[in-house]
Amino acid sequence: MKQAEETLQRRLALLITAMGYEFVGCELLRQGRQSLFRIYIDSDSGVTLEDCSKVSYQVSAMLDVEDPIQGRYTLEVSSPGLNRPLFERKHFQKYIGSQIKVRTNSLVNDRRRFVGTLLRVEEVNIYMLVDGIEMALPFTSVEKANVIADIRIR
Repeated sequence: MKQAEETLQRRLALLITAMGYEFVGCELLRQGRQSLFRIYIDSDSGVTLEDCSKVSYQVSAMLDVEDPIQGRYTLEVSSPGLNRPLFERKHFQKYIGSQIKVRTNSLVNDRRRFVGTLLRVEEVNIYMLVDGIEMALPFTSVEKANVIADIRIR
């Protein structure tokens, strides 16, 4: 299954990059009998509804031919938004010093949810300052991670 996911992600990245967008990442969320397959795209000039529609049309055609996802699902193409998801090491590297939220797939120090400042990224771990304590979270245990948008009203 992991190999199929990696293969699918490579194919999506090639297609979306060829269209002039950055493939940020994707996630498959199980929701009862149907799933949600969400793809995040970005570009230097931002992402519009029209951009999402164009990418959705092309990706949908590719998925119809290759049929890599079992069962029923809804395809959603989105911009990363303010609370940008972090999928790869390079994404984490870009947001060092930012507030992030991480959910792990296993317990780390008796918890699965962490909110804090991203301090550094190394080969195996990300390091966060959580409640005044530096914590190392293995990349292999990160299930979901997002930047916490810093919105200040003046």
